[in-house]
Amino acid sequence: MSEEMPRRIVLVRHAKADHPDGVDDHDRPLAERGRTDAPVLGRWLAGAGLTPDLALVSTSLRTRETWQLAAAELPTRPRTGFDERLYEASLGELLAILNEVSDDVQDLLVVGHNPTVHAAADALAGEAEGDTSARMNRSGFPTAAAAVLTFQGDWKDVEHGVGRLAAFWAPHA
Repeated sequence: MSEEMPRRIVLVRHAKADHPDGVDDHDRPLAERGRTDAPVLGRWLAGAGLTPDLALVSTSLRTRETWQLAAAELPTRPRTGFDERLYEASLGELLAILNEVSDDVQDLLVVGHNPTVHAAADALAGEAEGDTSARMNRSGFPTAAAAVLTFQGDWKDVEHGVGRLAAFWAPHA
């Protein structure tokens, strides 16, 4: 792996979910705002040149719907894996999942849940571009938001402080 080619991790919080009565948390669908924001997220990813090699998505309905709507806006659809461990994953569990990613993946996108997505972005960012860290932390990592981190090395080496927070985006920021 060349030192000139940093890897990228795009951490995405699912879009706004609905709270229908009698529906298990795992099966909550997107709310109307979520169905509107997810394609906007996809257009931002495409405009920023962020078409990942692999997307890892929680198995919850709201994360799957977020990814389906966002991915439809990308120029090419990346390989997608649905990982039940991402639902209710702790920060340590998410880092362990990242450590399992194959080194043929240059750019990875993860669609998950808060507080873990925010905690991971914060923990991985040893450095940040401009005010991206302050904006991310001030916003509380809203639904349909994305943090883009870069790092050098192999996926097995992803740990606290290894990355640089290159961008943070939220649909209503």
